[in-house]
Amino acid sequence: GVGLMGHGMAKNIVTKGYPLAVLGHRNRSPVESLLSLGATEAKSVRELAQGCDIVHLCVTGSPQVEALMLGNDGLLTQLRPGSVIIDCSTSNPVSTLTLAAQAHALGISFADAPLSRTPKEAEAGTLDTMVGADLATFERIEPVLRCWAGNIVHLGAVGLGHKMKLINNFIAMGYAALFAEALAISRKAGLSIEQFHSVIGSGRMRSPFYDTFMQW
Repeated sequence: GVGLMGHGMAKNIVTKGYPLAVLGHRNRSPVESLLSLGATEAKSVRELAQGCDIVHLCVTGSPQVEALMLGNDGLLTQLRPGSVIIDCSTSNPVSTLTLAAQAHALGISFADAPLSRTPKEAEAGTLDTMVGADLATFERIEPVLRCWAGNIVHLGAVGLGHKMKLINNFIAMGYAALFAEALAISRKAGLSIEQFHSVIGSGRMRSPFYDTFMQW
């Protein structure tokens, strides 16, 4: 998926020396951008799988990952043994572990490498990623991950990346809810957003997530 996050990731892979194929997308703009940088376009999952050793999945979540991996024309039936699937989506760890076991039985390695930060960092090649993979798989894919990630944390076995991603999101949404409630209470108490920010934005409570939240 070469959307908001995937386009930047793919751009950094192809411009840093790796041959890249992308799956055709209804939104042609990011596809055409990548083709202009030297990528090629696969017309189907089958075509993509038959021409690749490492496949990144950057889609919405587990239903979309499962749709790409399973079935007669899915990645599991089309990839060669020895290939690697890297799921960068925000996926359900239960599904991830099931798919990883199915891949392993076919001689295909699986890593979960969900993302943190924003499309801006994706374009810059400085995303954060939290990786679940056996050590041999991690060492094999790390040079490719370094094309698009500035901070790579190998957590251990497959599945741990997606578990950590959900915990990361839990914390982020907790902060978002707290900031939203604090702003609502401030307004009811007669304090403006500007007054709130003049104190919180210049003190110990400020954080990168606070800065992102307060843009809106």
